[in-house]
Amino acid sequence: MSIYQVLNPATGEVVETYPTATDEQIVDAQDRSAAAFTSWSETTVAERAAILTKVADIYGERSDELAEAIHIEMGKAIPEAKGEIKLCQLIYRYFADHAEAFMADEQLRGTSEDEEAFVRRRPVGSLLGIMPWNFPYYQVARFAAPNLALGNTILLKHAPQDPKSSALMEEIFHQAGVPTDAYINIYATNEQVADIILPSPKNHGVSVTGSER
Repeated sequence: MSIYQVLNPATGEVVETYPTATDEQIVDAQDRSAAAFTSWSETTVAERAAILTKVADIYGERSDELAEAIHIEMGKAIPEAKGEIKLCQLIYRYFADHAEAFMADEQLRGTSEDEEAFVRRRPVGSLLGIMPWNFPYYQVARFAAPNLALGNTILLKHAPQDPKSSALMEEIFHQAGVPTDAYINIYATNEQVADIILPSPKNHGVSVTGSER
């Protein structure tokens, strides 16, 4: 049985079920995410920023649909859901507007006048995001926006309560121009994360918000 189910908050009735990924599908997603890193990281900062701006625009255009999804999934009232969506729009636009500045070399003082030193920020590879149920869109935005702007690729494992909204977010990223394999939504179990994704050399980092489990 799939652990990814949309439940009616009032009755507990299962409204929709999304199939949990097989081990083979998880390995394939990680392979594709790692392979996509090369081309995605080689796009210009300006190109990636323009895509994030488009993401913010689409969130506004699809606000009713996005709000209804999390209202059904986890019971958030529509006004609060739309407030979360507006916050996400601000986040995507913020990183789009400031990506060039954030990635600019930071000059440091050398040990002598003839020496030059600086900090240079560069993407690292495929990252895993594990997100909680309570702010389905915001939690993804604060992780995805800076990392997509930087040039990292993303595997996103959302909470089992939020399969529909996580699918909508993936759809929006791709609609805005993020390559299919640069952002992949996965319906993974905790065991698949622990046993397959995290030990792999193709995983270059993880952001976790949630329970100890």
